[in-house]
Amino acid sequence: MKLKIDSERCQGHGRCYDLAPDLFGEDEEGYGQVLGDGVVPSGEEKAARLAVSNCPERAIETL
Repeated sequence: MKLKIDSERCQGHGRCYDLAPDLFGEDEEGYGQVLGDGVVPSGEEKAARLAVSNCPERAIETL
C-alpha cells in the first residue's frame, strides 16, 4: 500500500497526522504530507486506512 495526499484538496485539518503520526506529518503551513516515500510499512495498514477514512476532504489516496 502506498499513500498520496492531493494538495489541491487538503485543507489542513490535521486528522491524518493526528491519527497516523508515523505515516503523515505537516508542512510549514500546517497541511498534511506523507512521510518518506509513501509506502506503508507492515503493521501500519490499519492506521493508514483510519487516516484515509477520516479525511474530511478525501484528499488521501491509496495506490
